[in-house]
Amino acid sequence: MTPHEAGLVVAAWRRHYSVLLDAGGTLECVLKGRRTVVACGDRVQVARIAGGGAIEKVEPRTSLLYRSDAFREKVLAANVTQVVGVVAPDVAVDENLLNRWIVAAELERCRFVLVANKADLPGFPALVARLAQYRSLGYPVVECEATRSAGSLAGIVAGERSVLIGQSGMGKSTILNALCPHARARIGDVSDALGSGRHTTTETALFMLPGDAGGWIVDSPGMKVFGIAHADPMMLPDAFVEMRPLLGRCRFRDCRHDREPGCAVRDAVDDGRIAPQRLALLHALRREGEAARDKSR
Repeated sequence: MTPHEAGLVVAAWRRHYSVLLDAGGTLECVLKGRRTVVACGDRVQVARIAGGGAIEKVEPRTSLLYRSDAFREKVLAANVTQVVGVVAPDVAVDENLLNRWIVAAELERCRFVLVANKADLPGFPALVARLAQYRSLGYPVVECEATRSAGSLAGIVAGERSVLIGQSGMGKSTILNALCPHARARIGDVSDALGSGRHTTTETALFMLPGDAGGWIVDSPGMKVFGIAHADPMMLPDAFVEMRPLLGRCRFRDCRHDREPGCAVRDAVDDGRIAPQRLALLHALRREGEAARDKSR
């Protein structure tokens, strides 16, 4: 029987993975079993085969962040403790998308932090003003100019297992290189290895953070959509922090916070304690999940 080696998945491209072995070195691996899902941040057991390794087992996870719709699922990272969302003033911020990141983090019991990047641009004060609503919900908003504020960014991620997400053009790559100076070179090396000599772009990559605090950060591709069709509809309201104190206070135990009389959540929207767009997102996510489940039947 081939002995197994333990390691950490540090890069993913299609169904090819780079595993950092506990014993030292990295091993380029394929996945054994088409139904197995593997993500950067997964602890795995691998067996050596001709030309590399095969992932035989995925260890139990503390979290799994992924996006999904009615047709497909896309894993981003496993075992993360923190989701870092990046926004900037020179790219229109999609607040629906931003709120979906927050919900995804809450569903996995991960801390969510907003980074307002490119503080040197003229539209930055207006961006920060727009983000005040998230600060009021308890989510930290860190203002930075990535090429000059590496210290403040390092304090956010030190000791954490983070995933960096954002729309294209928000400056995620600049932030990553400020936090991990050798990230760009390592991305090229890993891409070449996973692509069997052809330069490819990894879908996700994990980087160990320098310093005594430890931790790591996963960089994900820029995204325009973020579905959460996999979410349990019964758990969705709990992912909205401002709704949590009101859950269980509605007249009906199975209240969907839609048109039912005596709904504590709708009352909070009416008197300004909850933003209407947050309740609208709850209903949209519920509909998307129901549509996905109908298609799978």
